[in-house]
Amino acid sequence: HMAKVFKMAIQYKEKNGMKCQFLIEPKPREPCKHQYDYDAQTTIAFLKTYGLDEHFKLNIEPNHTTLAGHDFEHDIMIASQYNMLGSVDSNTGDPLLGWDTDQFPMDIKKATLAMGAIIDMGGLNPGGLNFDCKVRRESTDDADLFIGHIGAMDTFARGLRIAAKIREDGVLPGMVKERYASFDDGFGKKVEEGTVTLEDCEEYVKKNGEPEQRSGKQELFEMVLNRYV
Repeated sequence: HMAKVFKMAIQYKEKNGMKCQFLIEPKPREPCKHQYDYDAQTTIAFLKTYGLDEHFKLNIEPNHTTLAGHDFEHDIMIASQYNMLGSVDSNTGDPLLGWDTDQFPMDIKKATLAMGAIIDMGGLNPGGLNFDCKVRRESTDDADLFIGHIGAMDTFARGLRIAAKIREDGVLPGMVKERYASFDDGFGKKVEEGTVTLEDCEEYVKKNGEPEQRSGKQELFEMVLNRYV
């Protein structure tokens, strides 16, 4: 039923010659206890199931992403990977609370990871970063509203500069490439290309034995990222 309503909106848009980009903002709860646009994955699946993905993109609010049990940057990364990121409602929230608090984002590391995904997809178009935020109850001065907006903009600006530096230096991207190098040639490449079967995998294991165990070096990745932040 919801898909039918969205299709009516598309028809109305086309009939009136409108060029706007339709956006859907995933949210796991509020106003309902459970919502079917729970996160980026479920929303993309809904749009693709009903043939709406050519007309809609996602407006990701990281506060909603954390309410869904994911990291701040998770839905931005997922949406960008599927070319479905249209805009970012740049709010954060308190991870200890189960509702939407719409706080100004001040975490530079999280902003760096989010802006890195946006750089990798070539930027946001036609959307951007929108601050649908509120100051905290204890912030009672008029100046606090300006401080919140300025601080949040500075946070994302620093995140963008750091993300760009990471890609310019190539250290972290090189580490990721090395981590998945086994899919770049040989049997791993065939797996990635979808040209092998389970029977082929069985034969490969019988012939070559157990693969060499290689460390994921999680702590090293985190340490290198910290050097930039």
